[in-house]
Amino acid sequence: MKLYAALFAIGLVVYGLLAGARLGHPSQAPQFVYQADAWLHGHASIQPPLVDNDWAKLETVTLVSGRVVEGRRMTTRPMFHTITGEEIALAQVKAPATATTWYMSFPPFPTLLMLPSAAISGRAGNDVIPTVVIAALILPLALLLLRRLAQAGLSLRTRRDDLWLVAMLAFGSVLFFSAVQGKVWYTAHVVGIVLALIYAWASIEAKYPIIAGLALGAAALTRTPMAFMFPLFALEAWRMRAPLGRSIVRFALPVIGFAALGMAYNYARFHSFTEFGHSYLDVRQQAQIEQWGLASYHYLARNLAVAFTLLPEWLGHAPWISIGGHGLAMWFTTPLLLYVVWPRDKPVIHRALWLTVALVAIPSLMYQNSGWVQFGYRFSLDYMVFLLMLIAIGGRPLNALAKTLIVVGIVINLFGAYTFERDWSYYRVGGNAYDVLVAH
Repeated sequence: MKLYAALFAIGLVVYGLLAGARLGHPSQAPQFVYQADAWLHGHASIQPPLVDNDWAKLETVTLVSGRVVEGRRMTTRPMFHTITGEEIALAQVKAPATATTWYMSFPPFPTLLMLPSAAISGRAGNDVIPTVVIAALILPLALLLLRRLAQAGLSLRTRRDDLWLVAMLAFGSVLFFSAVQGKVWYTAHVVGIVLALIYAWASIEAKYPIIAGLALGAAALTRTPMAFMFPLFALEAWRMRAPLGRSIVRFALPVIGFAALGMAYNYARFHSFTEFGHSYLDVRQQAQIEQWGLASYHYLARNLAVAFTLLPEWLGHAPWISIGGHGLAMWFTTPLLLYVVWPRDKPVIHRALWLTVALVAIPSLMYQNSGWVQFGYRFSLDYMVFLLMLIAIGGRPLNALAKTLIVVGIVINLFGAYTFERDWSYYRVGGNAYDVLVAH
């Protein structure tokens, strides 16, 4: 227990130090705090004034016929799209709108974690401190998961090896820069990793189906692609030949419960069981969303490039390097990920982990947003826990080369955690032809 407590303390201190002055006030995008405050006042909508962006906007308009409808004005054609899916010519819409309603467009589970902060300070509640505290939990939970793999005979790693892998996840991946920001996007990633760790731990040998179901359900209402983590538990239950029906039912019931709550919440706001609000985002990308949708093969090439090819640009003069708004490739920010494609061993859980990684990754690779603006490909955090597990079971020795790669990753991500959102001289946001090309 002392080791796990020490890991939590290390995470708290390191993340706290890198968050620095941010700990003293809310972030610039405290959407979860705003939503928590709205819940405490008994409503789902968010009253202006609003901060930052990525809010869902619904207009209430009166038609020439006298009918009142809700929806949004389209940017690619003169139409009004209603929440029931109807498209009405703007010529039939009386101007101006009779009301405008704003909603938080992100899955709501992390809002629960901001309720104490909102209860104390209302909209001025601090979202950075809760994010840092939750992030610190990742270190002991990661070790717990890795030791569970060893106990199940799926990993031959020593505890010292596992501590190196914990360091890789906590400080040698894009989790580092995400953990010290606050902000709605990064808080969701931090909470998502905590839930993925709990889910993976409970799924090994399908030992704790209810816990796995609770974690999966909560994760799906934190980061939507994480709903596709289910293969790990399902295949582990099949492998163990436990009372399969009972295990699946115990796993599925909490998932169904979370899904029902999420769908009811969506329907109450947007008259759609699957709409969190992203279709109504009031953002510059609305035109491409209307043309190609929120998810499309059209975005795949760009997102693959962001995930696997982007490197810092060498300037030859101060500040020497420049990082694009889409960030850096996964293998560059976490070099030890190269070991995932070069395993020595392939235990029985190997295929289940790869299937889980693939299913969780695909929605983000087809999504209209690459993660812009970011230090590294932050959407990889949705499945980083399973990549960590693949390294653990892969059996390649954590020799001097492997440890060097981990240390290099830590140095790279320390730079990101320190400079991102602090010193923009190292970053370019749309100032490069390639950035402009892949931003749209």
